[in-house]
Amino acid sequence: MHHPNNTCSVGVLEVVLVIRLIGGLKQHVLALTGHAGGRGGPSRRSALPLLSLALLCKGSARLLLPSFRSELSGRKPTASFSSPPARTRRELTSLDARARAEERAAQASSDGIIMSRTAARVPRAAVACPSLPAALLLLLLAAASLTRAAGALRVRQAFSSPSETNNFAVDATSRRVYVGAVNALYQLSGALAPEAEQRTGPVSDSALCHAPQLPHAPCEHARALADNHNKLLALDGAQGVLVACGSVHQGFCELRSLENVTRVAVSFPPQDAAVFPSMLNVAANHANASTAGLVFRVRGGHRVSARLLVAATYTGAGSDFFPRNLSREDLRFENTPEIAIRALDASDPTRLFTYDINPSEDNVLKIKQEAKARNKLSFVRAFAENTYAYVAMNRDGAGGAKESEPNSVLARICLDAEVPSKTAEARKLTESYVQMGLQCGAGGNVYGRLVSVFAAEPYLFAVFARAGSRRTALCAFRFADVEKRIHEARRNCSSGPNGDVRVLDSVIQGSGAECEAKGVRHLQPEQLNCGAAHLQHPLALQKPLRATPLYEAPGLSSVAVEDVHNHTVVFLGTSNGWLRKLSLLGNFSVANQWSLRLAAGESVHHVMTFDPNDRNYLYLMTTHHIFRVQVAVCDQYTSCSDCLSASDAYCGWCTLESRCSIQEECSTGGVARSWISIREGPQQCPSMTFTPAELSRTANITNVGILVDGSVPDLDGLDLECDYGVGIATVATVHLDDGTAKIQTCPLPPASKRPEIPFGKDHIVVPVAIKVNGTSVVSGNFIIYDCERTGEIHRKTACTSCLSTKWRCYWDQQQNSCVSDKDKAQGLVLENAADCPSVLHQEFPPWPTGITQDVTLRLSNVEQDTQLNCDFGNGQSYKAHWLDGQSAVKCSGVTLSTTQRSELFYLTLKKSGEEKYIDSPRPVTVEVYSCSGGDSDCSQCWGREQQEHLCAWCENSCRPRDQCQPIRAHCPDPTVHKVRPLSGPLRGGTLLTVQGRNLGRKAEDVEVYIGDVPCNLVPESYTVSVELVCETGASPKPLKNKVEVRVRENGMGHSTEAFSYVDPRLDNLIPKEGPIAGGTRLTIMGTSLEAGSAVKVKVNGTQDCGIDKLSDDIIECWMPPAVPDHAEDVSVCVEYDGKPCESHLSSTFSYKNNPTISDIKPKKSYLSGGRLISVTGQSFDLVQKAKMEVLGVGESNCRIQSPNLLECPSPAASQSQQVTAQFYLNGILFRGESHASTGLDLEEEEGTHAGLFLFEYVEDPQFYTASKEKLIKHHPGEPLLLVINKGPSQLDLTEEEYSVMIGSDLCDITFNNEQMIYCTINRTLSSRTGELPVTVRVGNFHKQIAVVQMGGSELAIIVTVAVCCVLLLLCTVALVVYCTKSRRAERYWQKTLLQMEEMESQIREEIRKGFAELQTDMTDLTKELNRSQGIPFLEYKQFVTRTFFPKMCSDYERSLVQPVYENDPQGPRALPETHPLLQDWQPSNTARPNMEEGITLFSTLLNNKHFLITFVHALEQQKDFAVRDRCNLASLLTIALHGKLEYYTSIMKELLVDLIDASASKNPKLMLRRTESVVEKMLTNWMSICMYSYLKETVGEPFFLLLCAIKQQINKGSIDAITGKARYTLNEEWLLRENIEAKPLNINVSFQGFGMDSVSVRVMNTDTICQVKEKILEAFYKNLPFSQWPREEDVDLEWFPGGGCSSRILQDLDNTSVMEDGRKKLNTVFHYKIPEGASLAMSMKDKRENTLGRAKDLDTEKYVHLVPLHDELAETKKSHRHSHRKKVLPEIYLTRLLSTKGTLQKFLDDLFQAILSIPLERPPLAVKYFFDFLEEQADKRGITDPDTLHIWKTNSLPLRFWVNILKNPQFVFDIDKTDHMDACLSVIAQAFIDACSISDLQLGKDSPTNKLLYAKEIPEYKKRVQCYYKQIQEMAPLSEQEMNAHLAEESRKYRNEFNTNLALTEIYKYAKRYRTQVVNALDSNPTARRTQLQHKFEQVIALVEDNIYECCSEA
Repeated sequence: MHHPNNTCSVGVLEVVLVIRLIGGLKQHVLALTGHAGGRGGPSRRSALPLLSLALLCKGSARLLLPSFRSELSGRKPTASFSSPPARTRRELTSLDARARAEERAAQASSDGIIMSRTAARVPRAAVACPSLPAALLLLLLAAASLTRAAGALRVRQAFSSPSETNNFAVDATSRRVYVGAVNALYQLSGALAPEAEQRTGPVSDSALCHAPQLPHAPCEHARALADNHNKLLALDGAQGVLVACGSVHQGFCELRSLENVTRVAVSFPPQDAAVFPSMLNVAANHANASTAGLVFRVRGGHRVSARLLVAATYTGAGSDFFPRNLSREDLRFENTPEIAIRALDASDPTRLFTYDINPSEDNVLKIKQEAKARNKLSFVRAFAENTYAYVAMNRDGAGGAKESEPNSVLARICLDAEVPSKTAEARKLTESYVQMGLQCGAGGNVYGRLVSVFAAEPYLFAVFARAGSRRTALCAFRFADVEKRIHEARRNCSSGPNGDVRVLDSVIQGSGAECEAKGVRHLQPEQLNCGAAHLQHPLALQKPLRATPLYEAPGLSSVAVEDVHNHTVVFLGTSNGWLRKLSLLGNFSVANQWSLRLAAGESVHHVMTFDPNDRNYLYLMTTHHIFRVQVAVCDQYTSCSDCLSASDAYCGWCTLESRCSIQEECSTGGVARSWISIREGPQQCPSMTFTPAELSRTANITNVGILVDGSVPDLDGLDLECDYGVGIATVATVHLDDGTAKIQTCPLPPASKRPEIPFGKDHIVVPVAIKVNGTSVVSGNFIIYDCERTGEIHRKTACTSCLSTKWRCYWDQQQNSCVSDKDKAQGLVLENAADCPSVLHQEFPPWPTGITQDVTLRLSNVEQDTQLNCDFGNGQSYKAHWLDGQSAVKCSGVTLSTTQRSELFYLTLKKSGEEKYIDSPRPVTVEVYSCSGGDSDCSQCWGREQQEHLCAWCENSCRPRDQCQPIRAHCPDPTVHKVRPLSGPLRGGTLLTVQGRNLGRKAEDVEVYIGDVPCNLVPESYTVSVELVCETGASPKPLKNKVEVRVRENGMGHSTEAFSYVDPRLDNLIPKEGPIAGGTRLTIMGTSLEAGSAVKVKVNGTQDCGIDKLSDDIIECWMPPAVPDHAEDVSVCVEYDGKPCESHLSSTFSYKNNPTISDIKPKKSYLSGGRLISVTGQSFDLVQKAKMEVLGVGESNCRIQSPNLLECPSPAASQSQQVTAQFYLNGILFRGESHASTGLDLEEEEGTHAGLFLFEYVEDPQFYTASKEKLIKHHPGEPLLLVINKGPSQLDLTEEEYSVMIGSDLCDITFNNEQMIYCTINRTLSSRTGELPVTVRVGNFHKQIAVVQMGGSELAIIVTVAVCCVLLLLCTVALVVYCTKSRRAERYWQKTLLQMEEMESQIREEIRKGFAELQTDMTDLTKELNRSQGIPFLEYKQFVTRTFFPKMCSDYERSLVQPVYENDPQGPRALPETHPLLQDWQPSNTARPNMEEGITLFSTLLNNKHFLITFVHALEQQKDFAVRDRCNLASLLTIALHGKLEYYTSIMKELLVDLIDASASKNPKLMLRRTESVVEKMLTNWMSICMYSYLKETVGEPFFLLLCAIKQQINKGSIDAITGKARYTLNEEWLLRENIEAKPLNINVSFQGFGMDSVSVRVMNTDTICQVKEKILEAFYKNLPFSQWPREEDVDLEWFPGGGCSSRILQDLDNTSVMEDGRKKLNTVFHYKIPEGASLAMSMKDKRENTLGRAKDLDTEKYVHLVPLHDELAETKKSHRHSHRKKVLPEIYLTRLLSTKGTLQKFLDDLFQAILSIPLERPPLAVKYFFDFLEEQADKRGITDPDTLHIWKTNSLPLRFWVNILKNPQFVFDIDKTDHMDACLSVIAQAFIDACSISDLQLGKDSPTNKLLYAKEIPEYKKRVQCYYKQIQEMAPLSEQEMNAHLAEESRKYRNEFNTNLALTEIYKYAKRYRTQVVNALDSNPTARRTQLQHKFEQVIALVEDNIYECCSEA
């Protein structure tokens, strides 16, 4: 497939050629990948990384790799995915880097292969294609990496999932593999090649909502995108369906086709069928909740049906998985059963997933709601065995004594799968349900949590984990024991209460609480196995089934077991991505084990399964991969003994093929004795014995006999030959072929073709192989020897060597030669080595050099008078003379000399005149010495006596004693040159080394003392005269003395240095704690620490702390890793000279959890390096040094900034690349968090580990000046500003990373945006002349981008002075002229100038403040809006009444003058009143008796379409029927017909058609613009009903946030309590056009009498007391709706000043109020001088005082707050004397409008986006339906103008509904809408109206500010509106049936919410009022007349008015 990023192409011919070459290379590659390392366990492997694949073209690589991989796996190539996901590309790069690291770290091996995640996916790094030869080479390298092997396991195929995997299943029929992952389903071939992919998420979902597949089940909770985790994946091959259940939509399941998972096999739920939540809520709906299941079949009569057993963790209300919510609707999620059997018959989709036994509860096991907390079940696996289903689970609930059960539980359920039930009724699930605990281990070694199970008859194997630890164990339980325990339990329970079994009373469907005696003597087998309805059920065994751990190891996560040739083989997955294979003996002990690394750091899924078509392959899954693993790699063993000794039950020796293989691969495996298993053992390996075993080269033998032993098949009739390995083969003859022994004859090759014996050897080993049909079956060796060669090789021991060979040789004494045939010997033949002529061994004393002596040698078996010579090997030969009568010879006059200290001469006897020797079996040697040889002193000379050297010291030299006269044995006194060490501990034991001269002749003569303390000599270390070693004794006290050496007879000597006895002390350890992994550099401080000869620092007395530095006061050493049993506090002790540790030399060191690294940022660096990489993690305070290594690039040292942060500069790289970084902490490689906690359980040595981090190098950033100039001129003394542009980069550099230097001066830099840097220097540069380089620095990257040229300062000064002089002169002249012209004008100008400057300053200050507020308000506001309560939505019924009757509701609320309060612990709350339409209707006592019947009949009339339409038209024609009456009638009709919205909609549509007809003839664009008719108000009401859910779920939150933002922004500034004007607003009319300085204060307020906590309230010092009360009430009641708040006039506020002052009640007006400009000023916080942090108390008033109304209602002529209400006339009349306020132009404060607008802009944009968007999960159906209706009506009337349709839509939805909501938030929320908020909302509503208008706004300087404020945003909003209308138009059309169903659902949801009778009564009043007109209208209507509607109407009048006679007469 073509890829858009391909930059090269490969010709078709080249591709074909490559593919063909692959076929030829296949065998070679398989040989490479099949070769394995040594046996016996895992070993490190080298890696061939997939870097070659990254170099290939993306297109060509995708074409070649699948084909090549197919060749290896033996299948046809399949298409790969079209585009690799980004994650996979990253992982490939990571794997490549890891592979390179492993290649460097591990030993080279040809089979240690790293496999990529998906072979068909190629990294993005590919840039260009290599040439064809290079491509072939790279493909060859890549081929070797397609298989990874280790020991006895090999990965054959692998598949990678970009998202996390959840489940997988294997189909035995199609051999397909199905993988369920997060948001995806994959269909793979048996070789894991992708065939299909189905995306399953993310989807919009909420855990608080029913599945959307449930009809008529709307959700009031917000949905959000949620990942879909696959919870269950089950196959039903008989129906060809795949059951796939996900975590979304309450665990919804679907049936997909096994042939193609992208196709839904059965549409579920079916349309128009009854659907219940129980059919949809199948699996667990949470990612961390468990689900297990299996498919089985039930036979009912002649029909077999499929069933699905599902066990799912409860996630409903009350569980840990359920969202924290207080809704009463949560109870609907309590009914999901823990275990259920569901229907799975695809032919009956209406009953899919139902509980198939009626009643449905009988086929489920559901725990009671109150017991769920004690029974939190986590399911591990469900599997079928025989006719039972077993469910393995963990029980996590903490129960009481009655509910106490083991944590690991195995439950059994009878399936009735094979035989139909014999009972009349089907068995309930709970009848057969029985559970028992499983316990692995005993005593203190119990593994209590089940991890994985695997059934392998007759055992159930299970992996268990220990709580809070990574320790895990494997246990095995017998199914027979399970069956036996179940039978005993049922018998015991049927006999009465029993301590061993109990009834599960926590299950809803249980039979009772205790076991009961049933009076049944004997239970039938069916009852023992599966229980019965009359027996107690379900049962739980109290005592667990126990087992002893078979194997214990850390991190086991899954198990699979296979019985192979009566041997048990166990496969174990681990949590860090390894697969272990255990071969067990008969007693379940481990015979051998192997390991294979799968995916580093990825846990193996707890389910593994064998390939159902070839059980020699195992499928298993990790976090992101699924693997097909070959369970045996037998071909790694090349010999039979290696094969059978490996203890791999899969492997055996295929005899006739001479290879190790599994039995199925041995072509003759079926022939007896042709395949040897490990059960037979290595002793049965074929072997051969030769007759004769050795063959003389000269012997005339033509055949050799061979005996073949071991397990060899019948060879009769087979083609046998003997292969001698030299290209010669002969035909073998079989003589005996009975039993296991085979005797045959092999002809030998001719002598001329036999191999030659090598030079220097006397024999050669000839290999022989017996071949059967050309294959070597058994091989061996025989020897061809040459006896003559033996004598020639061993010349000096020829006879002895000849007769000592293992083959037969003879000694010809006459010829003095070795022969192989004694018959050919000429003289006496010797056959025994003892008979050989030889020299007997004897020893001679040492000879002085140069003397002459005689040597006598004794001989054996030597003929007398044989002429012999003595040879000493020095070139001299001496004649030997026989001694008379003796078998001895003498060599006379032998002189031997040497200049060395000693030399050894070897003596041999040689026959005279011949080069033949008399044998010397033991060499005869003579030692010759020279006294003057070598360096010597007196003691050394005399000390040679011990070597029998007769030397003496005379004349200051060593000579032979016969040359010294006289001989004096006395030597000079000892001389001590050096003593080491110079100090030692008081306890002694220090090995003291003393060096010098004349230190004695022998050890016995020497004594050493330190003062009076002896030092015991160590004889083994004594060197005569020059060096001695002694062990110091103990000293009672510290001392310092010289070392004294005493030598017997020679006197004594003393050292010049003194030795000190000291008492070492340990004062401190730094640090006192470090990581478990070791590596901490420990500093030990103390005194005399360097004492002694051997200093060791011991950790817990067992480990050494490696000393790096040793001095008298400091020892520095490296702490070792902690051992498992001592991983906390350990002792650190300094030991001296091997003595035990002393307490004062010991301290404590604490091992802490290893530091962990969680992330690195940034993950990119520029090539120059030096970028600071922030490494985040934990426990970095334990790290002393850290290093970052970027693999393949370099390394750098890190700085430790805090316990959670390291900063590491990136090393420089040579090219852009993706690499991997790893970290060394204290010199220890960080391997990820899996070993961080203990660091003790490092399992298999991993070539790659979890501590690798992806890192990328990109090109260095580019910088240049704004106009790219290289030379910049600058005048000294002037400010310098440079604009520097940055080129595009992916580095995301922060501002702190930049620095700019101009010469040596650092520039002040600011940023306009990411691409522009401002460099500013306002000071004088360090250099005033020359050129200064401009250098940009980023890390190690330094780039000079320009040069600043200094100069021109003198000229600039001259020009400046001249210009200034000229200007000064001109100004002077102008000033004089001006002054002489008019002094009055001058004074006026000066005054005006001052005013302008002051005003300019004020404007500048105001704009600056506004700008600052604009930048900070958003951040502040967002923080302050973190409200803790939910949004106070009004209930639907209140929303309707306020929307339908706004005037009535407003008047009604204003009538509530005195609210009623309830006493609540959280404070007084106002009790809201109920609207009359929401109260139950009760006819009044004065009502007429037939009124209720009449109203009912009137309701029937209104449900007649003809009557209702006529009735409405009749009323509208009346002139006195005002617009208010029309709106009231429409709203009353809506209430009355609310239960039949579909009927109401049809009426509305008919009335609208009439309205459209009336408008079309006039001006159609004016239709619906105003509400002047009944139908227009009906449309408003209809839109409100239909849009309520959308308003609440989608628009409610952003609307509420906008309201909060407006209120918050208004309260941030001063607000005039009387005029309502504020500093911050959107409405110009409400802007406070004065600069009122306001200061915020924080006060502490408590609410007295209600026990409420005091709160801190932020107020302004300009706030009135009422304003303060309002803010306090908001702080106290912010979590309650506004209708429940007390009013500010109902509370008192009291201030406690403190300091002895009494408290005072704060009021707006009191006797302290001041007068200002004739008005009384309201009291403020500033007036009372309330300080910061003041304490106030609020309390409820006893009764409301009416002395003062609301502040805004006060007379502005009498009262003032901030500013008086001015008018222009009053302003002109004010005198200058009263104008003490600062006067500025009021228009300058309009900037505050912009500030407020900018602050609120984000919230407004969010609101408009919510209104004008269409969510996929809830499209506005009513809008689509009505817009389609409008378009239909326009088409019928030929209206083609798009503007008309746009106006109709705008008038019907935005203006009729949204503007109404925007201006009246109190319709939606229970809040306080102030007048000021109303003014701001009016501006926003106007902006929305302008956005919906089609006319362009013509705005100018005179336009209203409210329109100008959003003029810039209106065009963008218009585009959104048009896009919204277009999206509505493009939605799928909505049928009448669909809309009616939607309306019916809306009616159902709010049934019985309104008092319809009251509404009917109010409508009746209009009918009565216009009775005559209605009757006339009905009479004139033919249809009404035909149905007598007027008579029925009169009948209603008569009943209601109680005129029964009139009623009868009318009838």
